Amino acid sequence: MVLSQKLASAFNEQVNAEMWSSNLYLSMAVHFKKVGLNGFAHWMEKQAEEEMDHARKMIDYAIDRGGDITIGQVNVVPTAWGSVTEVFEHVYKHECYVSELIDKMVGIAKEDKDYASEDFLYGFVREQVEEEATAKTIVDQLKNYGECHVGILDHRLGKRD
Repeated sequence: MVLSQKLASAFNEQVNAEMWSSNLYLSMAVHFKKVGLNGFAHWMEKQAEEEMDHARKMIDYAIDRGGDITIGQVNVVPTAWGSVTEVFEHVYKHECYVSELIDKMVGIAKEDKDYASEDFLYGFVREQVEEEATAKTIVDQLKNYGECHVGILDHRLGKRD
């Protein structure tokens, strides 16, 4: 089965969104490096790599299914960030937004009765549950323990594989 035009278009949009997300997390990593929070920077760099990997997986899948992928312009990401808590609140909101985008793609696959694409996308649905939970946990820890514990969390997040 070849991807429908609507689903191929959604894959193109999602590839662009994943690339934008990668740049967003790189911007956050730069911010953290500038203020000496190298553990947070490391976590964000890993997050950026993960988002780019998502884009590559979607590109490969769409091409395997006969979709036409075009790499479009990636819009500028924010470069000014506030406190560590504010940055991670932004991460959490962004991951919730990405979940909505993936859910819309699943809906298109369902409409098309494209079960292979639906199955492929469910992998991303499951991953987004994890992404949201991870970001929310970090936000909760920052709020519960306060910014005075940033050093401990910076150290812990610096160990991310």
